[in-house]
Amino acid sequence: MLDDSGRTSQTDRKFVADVADVSFSNHLFLRLVAARRRFTNVDFKYSIFDTSYMRDCQFDSCDFTGCRFVGTNLYGSSFSGCKFDYAIFERTHVDTALLDTECPAFENLKARFARTLRVNYQQLGDAQAANKAMRVELAATEDHLYKAWHSNESYYRYKYRGWNRVKHFFDWLQFKILDHVWGNGESAGRLLRFVIVILFIMACYDVLKFGDPHRIDSYSSAFLTASEIFLGVLAPDSYPRWYLALVTFVRLVAVGFFLSVIIKKFNRR
Repeated sequence: MLDDSGRTSQTDRKFVADVADVSFSNHLFLRLVAARRRFTNVDFKYSIFDTSYMRDCQFDSCDFTGCRFVGTNLYGSSFSGCKFDYAIFERTHVDTALLDTECPAFENLKARFARTLRVNYQQLGDAQAANKAMRVELAATEDHLYKAWHSNESYYRYKYRGWNRVKHFFDWLQFKILDHVWGNGESAGRLLRFVIVILFIMACYDVLKFGDPHRIDSYSSAFLTASEIFLGVLAPDSYPRWYLALVTFVRLVAVGFFLSVIIKKFNRR
Protein backbone atom coordinates (compact mmCIF):
# COMPACT_ATOMS: atom_id res chain seq x y z
CA MET A 1 0.00 0.00 0.00
CA LEU A 2 2.97 2.31 0.47
CA ASP A 3 5.62 3.20 -2.06
CA ASP A 4 8.73 5.34 -2.00
CA SER A 5 7.94 9.03 -2.53
CA GLY A 6 11.09 9.57 -4.52
CA ARG A 7 12.23 12.45 -2.33
CA THR A 8 15.86 13.41 -2.86
CA SER A 9 17.86 14.32 0.22
CA GLN A 10 20.46 17.09 0.04
CA THR A 11 22.40 17.54 3.28
CA ASP A 12 24.97 20.24 4.03
CA ARG A 13 25.02 21.49 0.45
CA LYS A 14 25.76 24.99 -0.89
CA PHE A 15 24.75 26.86 -4.05
CA VAL A 16 27.96 28.32 -5.48
CA ALA A 17 26.39 29.90 -8.59
CA ASP A 18 23.10 31.38 -9.82
CA VAL A 19 20.43 28.88 -10.86
CA ALA A 20 17.93 29.09 -13.71
CA ASP A 21 15.38 26.79 -15.39
CA VAL A 22 16.04 23.66 -13.32
CA SER A 23 13.92 21.44 -11.09
CA PHE A 24 14.50 20.65 -7.43
CA SER A 25 11.04 19.24 -6.93
CA ASN A 26 10.40 16.91 -3.96
CA HIS A 27 13.78 17.55 -2.33
CA LEU A 28 14.76 17.63 1.33
CA PHE A 29 17.30 20.41 1.85
CA LEU A 30 18.94 20.02 5.25
CA ARG A 31 21.28 22.85 6.29
CA LEU A 32 21.31 24.23 2.76
CA VAL A 33 23.42 27.38 2.23
CA ALA A 34 22.95 30.07 -0.40
CA ALA A 35 24.06 33.69 -0.11
CA ARG A 36 23.45 36.46 -2.65
CA ARG A 37 22.40 34.01 -5.36
CA ARG A 38 19.70 34.46 -7.99
CA PHE A 39 17.16 31.71 -8.67
CA THR A 40 15.15 32.14 -11.88
CA ASN A 41 12.26 29.89 -12.89
CA VAL A 42 13.33 27.13 -10.49
CA ASP A 43 10.85 24.37 -9.58
CA PHE A 44 10.97 23.70 -5.80
CA LYS A 45 7.51 22.06 -5.59
CA TYR A 46 6.88 19.88 -2.51
CA SER A 47 10.39 20.41 -1.15
CA ILE A 48 11.41 20.89 2.48
CA PHE A 49 13.93 23.50 3.61
CA ASP A 50 15.12 22.51 7.09
CA THR A 51 17.57 24.66 9.09
CA SER A 52 18.75 26.33 5.90
CA TYR A 53 20.50 29.64 5.33
CA MET A 54 19.44 31.51 2.17
CA ARG A 55 20.25 35.13 2.83
CA ASP A 56 20.07 38.05 0.36
CA CYS A 57 18.94 35.77 -2.46
CA GLN A 58 16.64 36.73 -5.34
CA PHE A 59 13.88 34.34 -6.34
CA ASP A 60 12.26 35.16 -9.68
CA SER A 61 9.27 33.14 -10.98
CA CYS A 62 10.07 30.16 -8.73
CA ASP A 63 7.49 27.54 -7.76
CA PHE A 64 7.26 26.82 -4.02
CA THR A 65 3.93 24.96 -4.16
CA GLY A 66 3.56 22.68 -1.14
CA CYS A 67 6.97 23.64 0.24
CA ARG A 68 7.80 23.63 3.93
CA PHE A 69 10.28 26.06 5.49
CA VAL A 70 11.44 25.04 8.97
CA GLY A 71 13.96 27.05 10.98
CA THR A 72 15.21 28.68 7.78
CA ASN A 73 16.85 32.10 7.42
CA LEU A 74 15.55 34.01 4.38
CA TYR A 75 16.56 37.39 5.75
CA GLY A 76 17.12 39.92 2.98
CA SER A 77 15.85 37.58 0.27
CA SER A 78 13.33 38.91 -2.24
CA PHE A 79 10.62 37.15 -4.22
CA SER A 80 9.06 38.16 -7.52
CA GLY A 81 6.33 36.27 -9.34
CA CYS A 82 6.75 33.16 -7.19
CA LYS A 83 4.05 30.63 -6.35
CA PHE A 84 3.40 29.73 -2.70
CA ASP A 85 0.19 27.67 -2.86
CA TYR A 86 -0.05 25.40 0.23
CA ALA A 87 3.40 26.51 1.45
CA ILE A 88 4.08 26.34 5.21
CA PHE A 89 6.48 28.44 7.29
CA GLU A 90 7.75 27.52 10.76
CA ARG A 91 10.26 29.62 12.73
CA THR A 92 11.51 31.08 9.46
CA HIS A 93 12.89 34.59 9.04
CA VAL A 94 11.23 36.02 5.93
CA ASP A 95 10.30 39.57 4.98
CA THR A 96 6.67 40.69 5.26
CA ALA A 97 6.85 41.96 1.66
CA LEU A 98 5.83 38.39 0.83
CA LEU A 99 2.32 39.34 1.96
CA ASP A 100 2.21 42.26 -0.45
CA THR A 101 3.28 40.62 -3.70
CA GLU A 102 3.40 36.81 -3.43
CA CYS A 103 0.00 35.78 -2.03
CA PRO A 104 -1.84 33.01 -3.93
CA ALA A 105 -4.60 34.09 -6.29
CA PHE A 106 -7.56 32.28 -4.72
CA GLU A 107 -8.83 33.89 -1.54
CA ASN A 108 -8.99 30.65 0.48
CA LEU A 109 -5.36 29.86 -0.37
CA LYS A 110 -4.40 33.46 0.36
CA ALA A 111 -6.00 33.25 3.80
CA ARG A 112 -4.19 29.97 4.49
CA PHE A 113 -0.90 31.48 3.30
CA ALA A 114 -1.33 34.53 5.55
CA ARG A 115 -2.30 32.28 8.46
CA THR A 116 0.86 30.18 8.27
CA LEU A 117 2.95 33.37 8.09
CA ARG A 118 1.07 34.83 11.06
CA VAL A 119 1.82 31.76 13.17
CA ASN A 120 5.41 31.84 11.91
CA TYR A 121 5.86 35.47 12.98
CA GLN A 122 4.28 34.71 16.35
CA GLN A 123 6.83 31.92 16.86
CA LEU A 124 9.57 34.47 16.20
CA GLY A 125 7.97 37.05 18.51
CA ASP A 126 7.52 39.59 15.69
CA ALA A 127 4.24 41.23 16.77
CA GLN A 128 4.18 43.85 14.01
CA ALA A 129 4.60 41.26 11.25
CA ALA A 130 2.01 38.98 12.89
CA ASN A 131 -0.50 41.84 12.95
CA LYS A 132 0.10 42.53 9.25
CA ALA A 133 -0.42 38.85 8.42
CA MET A 134 -3.62 38.84 10.44
CA ARG A 135 -4.99 41.80 8.48
CA VAL A 136 -4.27 40.02 5.19
CA GLU A 137 -5.83 36.82 6.52
CA LEU A 138 -9.04 38.55 7.62
CA ALA A 139 -9.39 40.43 4.31
CA ALA A 140 -8.87 37.23 2.32
CA THR A 141 -11.32 35.31 4.51
CA GLU A 142 -13.99 37.97 3.99
CA ASP A 143 -13.48 37.93 0.21
CA HIS A 144 -13.63 34.13 0.12
CA LEU A 145 -16.83 33.89 2.17
CA TYR A 146 -18.46 36.57 0.02
CA LYS A 147 -17.52 34.95 -3.27
CA ALA A 148 -18.54 31.51 -1.99
CA TRP A 149 -22.21 32.54 -1.89
CA HIS A 150 -22.32 35.51 -4.28
CA SER A 151 -19.77 35.15 -7.07
CA ASN A 152 -20.77 33.67 -10.42
CA GLU A 153 -17.22 32.50 -11.15
CA SER A 154 -17.19 28.87 -12.28
CA TYR A 155 -14.83 27.80 -9.48
CA TYR A 156 -17.15 29.02 -6.72
CA ARG A 157 -20.37 27.90 -8.37
CA TYR A 158 -18.98 24.40 -8.91
CA LYS A 159 -17.53 24.02 -5.41
CA TYR A 160 -20.26 25.77 -3.38
CA ARG A 161 -23.75 24.71 -4.38
CA GLY A 162 -27.14 24.29 -2.72
CA TRP A 163 -27.14 24.39 1.07
CA ASN A 164 -23.38 24.80 1.10
CA ARG A 165 -23.88 28.15 -0.61
CA VAL A 166 -26.51 29.14 1.97
CA LYS A 167 -24.18 28.10 4.78
CA HIS A 168 -21.42 30.34 3.44
CA PHE A 169 -23.86 33.24 3.24
CA PHE A 170 -24.52 32.96 6.98
CA ASP A 171 -20.80 32.47 7.64
CA TRP A 172 -20.12 35.68 5.70
CA LEU A 173 -22.94 37.51 7.54
CA GLN A 174 -21.54 36.43 10.91
CA PHE A 175 -18.05 37.50 9.82
CA LYS A 176 -19.30 40.96 8.78
CA ILE A 177 -21.24 41.47 12.01
CA LEU A 178 -18.28 40.50 14.17
CA ASP A 179 -16.04 42.64 11.99
CA HIS A 180 -18.19 45.71 12.68
CA VAL A 181 -18.44 44.86 16.39
CA TRP A 182 -14.77 44.24 17.21
CA GLY A 183 -12.84 43.70 13.99
CA ASN A 184 -13.03 39.92 14.48
CA GLY A 185 -10.88 40.16 17.58
CA GLU A 186 -8.33 42.59 16.17
CA SER A 187 -9.69 46.10 16.80
CA ALA A 188 -10.28 47.68 20.20
CA GLY A 189 -11.29 50.86 18.33
CA ARG A 190 -14.24 49.14 16.64
CA LEU A 191 -15.29 47.66 19.97
CA LEU A 192 -15.27 51.17 21.46
CA ARG A 193 -17.36 52.39 18.52
CA PHE A 194 -19.82 49.54 19.15
CA VAL A 195 -20.14 50.50 22.83
CA ILE A 196 -20.75 54.15 21.90
CA VAL A 197 -23.52 53.07 19.50
CA ILE A 198 -25.09 51.00 22.30
CA LEU A 199 -24.94 54.00 24.65
CA PHE A 200 -26.57 56.18 22.00
CA ILE A 201 -29.41 53.67 21.58
CA MET A 202 -29.83 53.50 25.36
CA ALA A 203 -29.91 57.31 25.55
CA CYS A 204 -32.60 57.48 22.87
CA TYR A 205 -34.65 54.91 24.81
CA ASP A 206 -34.28 56.98 27.98
CA VAL A 207 -35.36 60.18 26.23
CA LEU A 208 -38.37 58.60 24.56
CA LYS A 209 -39.57 56.90 27.76
CA PHE A 210 -38.66 59.39 30.47
CA GLY A 211 -37.51 62.64 28.88
CA ASP A 212 -38.50 65.28 26.34
CA PRO A 213 -37.43 64.40 22.75
CA HIS A 214 -37.68 68.09 21.78
CA ARG A 215 -35.00 69.26 24.22
CA ILE A 216 -31.30 68.91 23.43
CA ASP A 217 -30.24 68.73 27.07
CA SER A 218 -32.44 65.64 27.49
CA TYR A 219 -30.12 63.68 25.20
CA SER A 220 -26.92 64.74 26.96
CA SER A 221 -28.26 63.85 30.40
CA ALA A 222 -29.71 60.61 29.02
CA PHE A 223 -26.31 59.68 27.56
CA LEU A 224 -24.68 60.14 30.97
CA THR A 225 -27.40 58.05 32.58
CA ALA A 226 -26.96 55.37 29.92
CA SER A 227 -23.21 55.29 30.63
CA GLU A 228 -23.82 54.76 34.33
CA ILE A 229 -26.34 52.00 33.66
CA PHE A 230 -24.03 50.31 31.17
CA LEU A 231 -21.12 50.36 33.65
CA GLY A 232 -23.38 48.90 36.35
CA VAL A 233 -23.13 51.79 38.82
CA LEU A 234 -26.79 52.73 38.38
CA ALA A 235 -29.90 50.52 38.22
CA PRO A 236 -33.02 52.74 38.35
CA ASP A 237 -36.19 51.08 39.63
CA SER A 238 -38.12 52.83 36.85
CA TYR A 239 -36.40 50.69 34.21
CA PRO A 240 -37.82 47.25 33.34
CA ARG A 241 -35.90 44.27 34.64
CA TRP A 242 -35.55 42.78 31.16
CA TYR A 243 -33.89 46.01 30.00
CA LEU A 244 -31.35 46.01 32.83
CA ALA A 245 -30.68 42.30 32.26
CA LEU A 246 -30.10 42.92 28.55
CA VAL A 247 -27.70 45.79 29.28
CA THR A 248 -25.81 43.58 31.76
CA PHE A 249 -25.50 40.86 29.13
CA VAL A 250 -24.19 43.30 26.51
CA ARG A 251 -21.71 44.74 29.04
CA LEU A 252 -20.35 41.28 29.90
CA VAL A 253 -19.97 40.43 26.21
CA ALA A 254 -18.19 43.73 25.53
CA VAL A 255 -15.82 43.19 28.47
CA GLY A 256 -15.12 39.66 27.24
CA PHE A 257 -14.35 40.95 23.74
CA PHE A 258 -12.09 43.67 25.15
CA LEU A 259 -10.11 41.21 27.28
CA SER A 260 -9.76 38.91 24.27
CA VAL A 261 -8.32 41.74 22.14
CA ILE A 262 -5.87 42.74 24.89
CA ILE A 263 -4.75 39.15 25.55
CA LYS A 264 -4.18 38.57 21.83
CA LYS A 265 -2.09 41.71 21.49
CA PHE A 266 0.10 40.90 24.51
CA ASN A 267 0.29 37.20 23.63
CA ARG A 268 1.95 38.10 20.30
CA ARG A 269 4.59 39.99 22.23
